[in-house]
Amino acid sequence: MNSVFPDAEAELSALSPVGPRRSAADIAYARLREALISLALPPGSVVSRLAIAQRLGISQTPVREALIRLQDEHLIEVVPQSATRVSRIDLNHAREAHFLRLALEVEVVRRLARAPAPELEETLRAELQRMRAVLREDDRATFAEADEAFHMALFSAARVPGLRELVRSRGGHLDRLRRLHLPEPGKTEAVLQQHEALAEAILAADVPRAEAALRAHLSGTFAEADRLRAANPGFFA
Repeated sequence: MNSVFPDAEAELSALSPVGPRRSAADIAYARLREALISLALPPGSVVSRLAIAQRLGISQTPVREALIRLQDEHLIEVVPQSATRVSRIDLNHAREAHFLRLALEVEVVRRLARAPAPELEETLRAELQRMRAVLREDDRATFAEADEAFHMALFSAARVPGLRELVRSRGGHLDRLRRLHLPEPGKTEAVLQQHEALAEAILAADVPRAEAALRAHLSGTFAEADRLRAANPGFFA
């Protein structure tokens, strides 16, 4: 039976694909969020929409959209007719994010360790090699990116990369706590060693050891939360 409607696929073939583009709001969000997580914009500091827009070379509208997204993540506090501030680190939010991340990532690690895929070894060893190279350069910002990439590789290998984005969107307070901890002597070396232990346990198909390694790794910073707060009281709610 012939349709009176044209072949949609044939009609759409006349459209050329649009390459990946990021809106000004997306760019503003990404750059502001990194500045917040890295503590370049310290907790408690006042931010100006106009100053941000001028710095990024964009209008205030996309900056406003970005700030709304960051407010939804509890990283920005907008007080009507008053100031826009960087929120202080809230340990309750950090605790919830830690619980969520642990629950999800433990299951990811279990799944991978039950039956490690042949290509997983190459992926994990490449990520570890990247971390070693960055560690030699003593570049903590890039090390933090490499740390994130290692964990993203685990979620991707388990075929649930979107869950890593969920953790990230809820983990701003925990991530800032981790960045506060990272510069302490021996911390980056410890993170690398923990990643190595986790990777070896997964590749050895040792589920209990892999889970224990992950729990030890993810709990390190949160166990230091009270001490970090005492050392940096102005950064905490």
